[in-house]
Amino acid sequence: MIFDQLIHNKVLVAVLIGWLLAQVLKVPTEYLRSRRWLWAMIFAAGGMPSSHTALLVSGTIATGLYQGFDTPMFGIAVAITMIVVHDAAGVRRQAGIHAERINVLFGELLKGHMWDENDLKEVIGHTPLEVVGGILLGFFVAITQWLIWH
Repeated sequence: MIFDQLIHNKVLVAVLIGWLLAQVLKVPTEYLRSRRWLWAMIFAAGGMPSSHTALLVSGTIATGLYQGFDTPMFGIAVAITMIVVHDAAGVRRQAGIHAERINVLFGELLKGHMWDENDLKEVIGHTPLEVVGGILLGFFVAITQWLIWH
């Protein structure tokens, strides 16, 4: 009964499709960038496209399409999306840059020591292009779903 209700929640379905597609698309886009198949990118934060952005944009647009663009729910969805997109491209990106530089410092100071397990995670934020990729994917998912499942 609960599963039946969840599967008919069109906004939730759009959100999950947006997130899943973004995570899966990270593997081929990483291959195009590095010429290596990194299947772990399916579970990674960072990378192209931004799954956080795709998830929220698809949910926000789906909310507008199914509930109305003049509803308070759409307004709240826009506000939350703006916060997360700013965080993905701004705060988290800067944290990743700092982690990258700290890891270089550790490497310089402690040459010859194994630091793989203790390295700070460097790919935790997104470039503006990765965020734009998430925005476009989110729009595509929500509009395609709405055209199919109106």
